[in-house]
Amino acid sequence: MTTQEIIEVIKGLSVLELNELVKACEEEFGVSAAAGVVVAAAGPAEAAEEKTEFDVELTEVGANKVKVIKVVKDASGLGLKEAKDVVDNAPKTIKEGVSKAEAEALKAQLEEVGAKVTIK
Repeated sequence: MTTQEIIEVIKGLSVLELNELVKACEEEFGVSAAAGVVVAAAGPAEAAEEKTEFDVELTEVGANKVKVIKVVKDASGLGLKEAKDVVDNAPKTIKEGVSKAEAEALKAQLEEVGAKVTIK
């Protein structure tokens, strides 16, 4: 059996079967399938990676400060006083490390009540 034939067989396996194959190979050959650590200088390839975590920053409050405080309070889980402090001290990061969908949803909520928001 050639290497290419083996690869074709592996392509046809389910995730469960692949997991079993990896475990069997680890036991048979006494190795670990953990990915090796490669140390390299940060370069253009790293910039090409798609960002998966985003920060939502309140940049301007707008005219409806009370409504903005309510959205910040609900979104961040802060108490009323803490949410007011965040809004009073804009620009301020409201949420960190959230998915793009969550960041976009929060931005839409805040813009709906007149605030200006930046996603970083």
